[in-house]
Amino acid sequence: MIHPNDPPLSDRTTDALTAAQLYYVQDLTMEAIAQELHTSRSSVSRLLSQARASGLVDIQIRSPLDAPSRVEKLILDRFQVTAHVLPVPDYASDVDRLERVALSVARILGEFFDSNMIMGIAWGSTMNAVSRHLTPKRTHNAQIVQLNGAGNTRSTGLDYANEILRRFSNAFDARLEQFPVPTFFDDPATRTAYWRERGLRRLLEMQGNMDVALFSVGSPFSMVPSHVYVGGYLDDEEFTALSDAGVVGDVATVFYRADGSTDGIPLNDRGTGPELSVLRRTPRRICVVAGTSKVDSLRGALAAGLITDLFIDEGTARALVGS
Repeated sequence: MIHPNDPPLSDRTTDALTAAQLYYVQDLTMEAIAQELHTSRSSVSRLLSQARASGLVDIQIRSPLDAPSRVEKLILDRFQVTAHVLPVPDYASDVDRLERVALSVARILGEFFDSNMIMGIAWGSTMNAVSRHLTPKRTHNAQIVQLNGAGNTRSTGLDYANEILRRFSNAFDARLEQFPVPTFFDDPATRTAYWRERGLRRLLEMQGNMDVALFSVGSPFSMVPSHVYVGGYLDDEEFTALSDAGVVGDVATVFYRADGSTDGIPLNDRGTGPELSVLRRTPRRICVVAGTSKVDSLRGALAAGLITDLFIDEGTARALVGS
């Protein structure tokens, strides 16, 4: 709905809105719309694409069966998690699988995030893919908060994390709160000291009051490498320490084992991601996973109780439940 105080629409947006109303509401063909708008059929097609991409049109598909798929029901029964299983052909590469899942999530994320809400986002390869396809939604007094630091020994990480988070902020017209710390401190005592700073305490309090957390599971075994494992964040000694500790993955650079436990993993004492207890207090925790190479990491996150909503491709969902 257009509010009287909203800025005037551009001519192209007005045309896209008109074309969408004629096509979706009045059932006119594209040829008929082209005649009415005195333009070409290809221009009408582009206007309809713009209407969908800009959020003027929201398309929903409702199953006539009015019931979750068999795999979704298995995931719900086994893990008490609401699964959104997305159809992707088995022959698709992990890169294509990620893009298709990311596009699906980006198109409906606005259903989970609205005005006066805080959404925490863990940067990484999957969130980068989601951020490129977001459908804009205007909100009021909404906030996006970064969940973990991005700096490493090679760079500050600000450019990478900021680009991802800025796309979310722009799409939802939300204020962005970045987390200006490295991914891992060299000394646990340094983190303890930083966490006493008032500026950082404010961000930590925001994380503790999130309405939505959006993340993927990091995996050292993924065919689409998790950024923390290939971006210069870990050295050989740290990789060995993670392996010795039985680590299967991470969420927001907090590492866990197959049973979801985190105790006794030294790198977590230096990390800047939120404690898993903070995530578990968040009402809605949306996890996005694509590719069977992430199944072990996903199982660990489920064992830790980190997920309420899971967006996953069909092949990976079947591997998760052994179907």
